Amino acid sequence: MFSKACEYGIKAAIYIAMQSLQGRRVSLKEIAEKVDSPVAFTAKILHQLAKNDLLVSTKGPTGGFEIEKERIDQIKLADIVFAIDGDSIYEGCGLGLKKCNAEKPCPVHDKFVIVRDELKLMLQNTSLYELATGLEVGLTFLKR
Repeated sequence: MFSKACEYGIKAAIYIAMQSLQGRRVSLKEIAEKVDSPVAFTAKILHQLAKNDLLVSTKGPTGGFEIEKERIDQIKLADIVFAIDGDSIYEGCGLGLKKCNAEKPCPVHDKFVIVRDELKLMLQNTSLYELATGLEVGLTFLKR
């Protein structure tokens, strides 16, 4: 459903949020290792998230990535998805057809609109804090 970059971006943001809640700034190498992503690819993804003001990047020997504690609850999954994949997940045909809309629907159009709307609602209502604290208590996992 999400691009590979978006999947890694979500995992990385959750890991950074977890560490930020503990007052830690984390290195690119550590993040890439924890989310099982290539370092160069992770760097590109984190740059996009920083460019969209979702995390803070600090250079230098004590540098790394962090999220301001007070912002962790304000950042929603929708913000991360939009920063990496844009809004394409909310558009397009469920079957991948070029011409599909309410006036000329594909066979799954009406059902897909419902699923897409529910996904959008979930992404807009799920905070990074909720995910980070869920991981801390063992309710969810970063790696398979």
